Amino acid sequence: MPTIALNFEDGVTKIIGSLSGETIAEAAYRQGVNIPLDCADGACGTCKCRWKSGQYDPGDYIEDALSDEEAAQGYGLACQMRPETDVVVDILASSAACKVEVRALAATISALELVSSEIVKLRLKTDQNLPFLPGQYANLEIPGLETSRSYSFSNLSNTAELEFLVRLVPNGLMSTFLKNQAQVGDALTLAGPMGSFYTRDITRPTLFFAGGTGIAPFLAMLEKLATEEASHPIRLYYGATTEENLVELERLNAFKAVLPLEIYCCVSGAASVNYPEGFVTQWVNKEHLTEDRYDIYICGPTAMVEAVQHALTQEEIQVEHFYTEKFLPTGTV
Repeated sequence: MPTIALNFEDGVTKIIGSLSGETIAEAAYRQGVNIPLDCADGACGTCKCRWKSGQYDPGDYIEDALSDEEAAQGYGLACQMRPETDVVVDILASSAACKVEVRALAATISALELVSSEIVKLRLKTDQNLPFLPGQYANLEIPGLETSRSYSFSNLSNTAELEFLVRLVPNGLMSTFLKNQAQVGDALTLAGPMGSFYTRDITRPTLFFAGGTGIAPFLAMLEKLATEEASHPIRLYYGATTEENLVELERLNAFKAVLPLEIYCCVSGAASVNYPEGFVTQWVNKEHLTEDRYDIYICGPTAMVEAVQHALTQEEIQVEHFYTEKFLPTGTV
């Protein structure tokens, strides 16, 4: 049966299952999610939501509840929409208003791998599977401290082992724990899933821009896309400070066997023998990007995200949809 990912205004995501012929509202209420709802007959418009991905039957409703213009923009009524495939919808309310709590899970460290001198691959085992959308993140609590840090999942969901790429920041609280204290078997808590950065349906040429450990969500996205039939070209532009910080390249290159994927890497902070020096913006020009229009996903440091945005505008690259995830090192804060 199709799954339904409900994205709330505060960034919380709740993934639920649906039964055959069941509306989104019926599935939500059956599983304790109280999305806004009054009439349940397609007449009031209270349960209006916005489709983001997947296929559904829009059902029956009156013009006062949902106009033709709104329907064309991707809006629908949860009391009438019946999923035909896995779907993602934005609920126009907070998770708290719909009585949804961010899911917290106990986890233990199952593996710690130093994939470069500055990046750790962290694997956590949980007692139950955590469903999430590829590209989303979780908040990992630092043991012994009442604080957490946010990291994107770098693997597929619904598995008991979760994977993250963590950059070791000088004096960072999580970095210090992972470098000096963490051992396989240690317990910690994570909460999620969170965020609106995730893969939508690939319906046109698509560009992925990753900076540093911003490659993590793209690994999860590509894992998902590798299970689907993708016909539109995908280009990944991946920049790091040094060659050794271009991590998971073997895994990335393996996707080219099953996806129409091209990968471009560059190094910005040191001399490089194997890759162009500079930033991912070196490929943002009309000589290289020749399609009429693109969907674009960017994840990396704020400066990189803003530089790509500026270059796209300056070079007049036409963009249909634009999705970003920015991050900054938090240090000891």
